[in-house]
Amino acid sequence: MPEETKPVMGQNFIHDFIDEDLAPGGRYEGMTVHTRFPPEPNGYLHIGHAKAIFIDFGTAEKYGGMCNLRMDDTNPTKEDEEYVDAIQEDIHWLGYDWGDRFFFASDYFDRMYEYAVELIKKGLAYVCELSPEEFREYRGDVNTPARSPWRDRPIEESLDLFARMKAGEFPNGKYTLRAKIDLASGNFNMRDPVLYRINHMPHHRQGNKWCIYPMYDFAHPLEDALEGITHSLCSLEFEDHRPLYDWVIANCPVPSKPRQIEFARLGINYTVMSKRKLRQLVEEGKVSGWDDPRMPTLCGLRRRGYTPAAIRDFSERNGVTKAASVVEFGFLEHCLREDLNRTARRVMAVLRPVKLVITNYPADKTETFEVENIPGNPSAGTRTVTFSRELWVEAEDFLPEPISKYKRLYPNGPECRLKGAYLIKCVGYETDDQGNVTEIAAEYDPASRRGDPADGRQVKGATLHWVDAATALDAEVRLYDNLFLDEAPDAGDKNFLDCLNPNSLEVLTDCKVEAGLSDPKPEDRFQFMRQGYFCADSKDSAPGHLVFNRAVSLKDSFKPSAR
Repeated sequence: MPEETKPVMGQNFIHDFIDEDLAPGGRYEGMTVHTRFPPEPNGYLHIGHAKAIFIDFGTAEKYGGMCNLRMDDTNPTKEDEEYVDAIQEDIHWLGYDWGDRFFFASDYFDRMYEYAVELIKKGLAYVCELSPEEFREYRGDVNTPARSPWRDRPIEESLDLFARMKAGEFPNGKYTLRAKIDLASGNFNMRDPVLYRINHMPHHRQGNKWCIYPMYDFAHPLEDALEGITHSLCSLEFEDHRPLYDWVIANCPVPSKPRQIEFARLGINYTVMSKRKLRQLVEEGKVSGWDDPRMPTLCGLRRRGYTPAAIRDFSERNGVTKAASVVEFGFLEHCLREDLNRTARRVMAVLRPVKLVITNYPADKTETFEVENIPGNPSAGTRTVTFSRELWVEAEDFLPEPISKYKRLYPNGPECRLKGAYLIKCVGYETDDQGNVTEIAAEYDPASRRGDPADGRQVKGATLHWVDAATALDAEVRLYDNLFLDEAPDAGDKNFLDCLNPNSLEVLTDCKVEAGLSDPKPEDRFQFMRQGYFCADSKDSAPGHLVFNRAVSLKDSFKPSAR
């Protein structure tokens, strides 16, 4: 990734803590900052993960440190290699790399088991026989301590049962291994939490080797310590889990002592970011897949036309705070527009075409115009577009009878400029049996060619985009809106599926685009003049069957000053 595309990560409260830790006398004086990004491979990454990636990898970059990528594969229920591959692809797409520091939580299962045995031997863990129902019943409340009749089970008995749990002697739910901490703690996470549970399910990497699996709150601190992580940066929901994180580190003979710091996760309106709910959308066919361009997944945003630079900029400008907040989806679109306005090649495409015939233009004549790919940016080069007697224009650019302040084409109306070409004036039109306009007739002024000395007079009509009918390519264009109609579709007791927007996708066929778009690449983005920013669909588009997705419209109602 070119260095100039990387935002410089600003100072934030996490960096204030790190500065203290690195200062003389600090807990990590003289050490290299080492972070990690630990996704669970049970779904695709979404825009919320992009913030965590930016914080984890960006913090390491800021301090000249390292960031590991670690798959948190401690729960075999929903994990799959498909997600492992997709996660790596998404992080690389954002512009980050972990070098040779790619790990799996399952790499440490043997060590975790040994640590659990050590806790039992120290009298700090025991095998419990409470069923899930009894566990909930005995959990207590703010005024009542939790209880377990197995808390004082003899150490040797717990060691024997734990070994037999590992050997597969017992069914799911029969036993758990619990930490012995404080059943009366005001922090319910410390009320003798479960460290291991039985789960007779094959693991995507370990196969049938294990039938007991560590809980995340036990595995996470051990993984960090074994990898030499200095700063374990987590979202805010883990703040109440930090005492347990520190307890595990303090009571297991681990090689390092990481520090956990929490930040507020990203919330965006008109969006859900629960992987469980996103999976439900996919499995119930509400969307076409994890990479549906309406999804907040990184692969969906990429397919829609979002750029890594826009997402990194969005993450940086949202800042890193402890206060939870909901960001407007319009701000994400604003960041994309700013990026694409600088980088997207301008082309002409007609989405709802109607034929325009210039009656006084020679039928056998064709000419070309050389136009800038990005106005004001000579380094972006130019392209050649053809012009002839018959063109395609937008149906909305013509009315048989004008309305107030309408400045486009209508019979005997004002002269209008064809973008980069000539001035024309409408002189008539034709309709079919249903009264639909099928052809517009116009006359052009040969002396008004853009760039000629005679060109320069001001006209009242609008400037219209067009495509030469002789060379135009057919295309399908997909226009996207928010997937949900409700600003907070999963808030409270709402069923988020009831909030789906039935008009979140509009498919236009028989659109017309410039001949130069015969074989666009998915990573190429274009501004379709007057229509928005588009990219070729990475799955469905091919030469001879062009499909374009609108990433974002041109109109930007977001007010940056409001941030």
